Amino acid sequence: MEYNTQKTQLHMPEYGRIIQQLVERCKELPTKEERSEMAMAIIDFMGQRNPQLRDEENYKHKLWDHLFILANYDLDVESPYPFPTREQLAERPKKMEYPKLQGDFKFYGKSILQLIEKAIELEPGDEKEALIEVIANNMKKSYNVYNKEHVTDDVIFRHLKELSENRLDLTGIESLEKSKIYYTNNSNNRNSNSNNRNNNSNNNNKNQTNKRRHNNNHKNRK
Repeated sequence: MEYNTQKTQLHMPEYGRIIQQLVERCKELPTKEERSEMAMAIIDFMGQRNPQLRDEENYKHKLWDHLFILANYDLDVESPYPFPTREQLAERPKKMEYPKLQGDFKFYGKSILQLIEKAIELEPGDEKEALIEVIANNMKKSYNVYNKEHVTDDVIFRHLKELSENRLDLTGIESLEKSKIYYTNNSNNRNSNSNNRNNNSNNNNKNQTNKRRHNNNHKNRK
């Protein structure tokens, strides 16, 4: 009885021994044209055996890379993608650089830094002012959630100025309530609430009028 430990080592066990044997057979074919044709057939077979790869980006490219690994980096065929080297696959991924927030401002998060950079790039005008005020409002919410305490607007303004390296400055505003965006939003809300109250009042008056008419008609019928 032959054990798996006595057989040729599988370079990628997830593909199984059948595909490994097909790759070895492909390498033995005499012409590059024949090898390329068989390699294409093996790629299709590999895709069928591992359908989950189709959900990944550039899955065809990955299949060709896997084919080359199965061939132990020794396969002379026509490939639509360049084959990787041992060194490239053995190379460790580079360490990710996380955004570094100045001081103790980590609770503001990466999205705030991105918005600050976007606001810095904008030309002076209403759009830039509105974005800066949106940033300040979100900073205030983040601060209150993280620190579990109320924060005054002047503290937020100082943090914004420091995070933007003095390029965004709201210190000339007394409070966020006096900023353009806050005033506009609250003015719209007040108008909307007023309209809702008027509509409700009109509906109540109509309902009362209809109720009186119904009662009068009922009495007349008696």
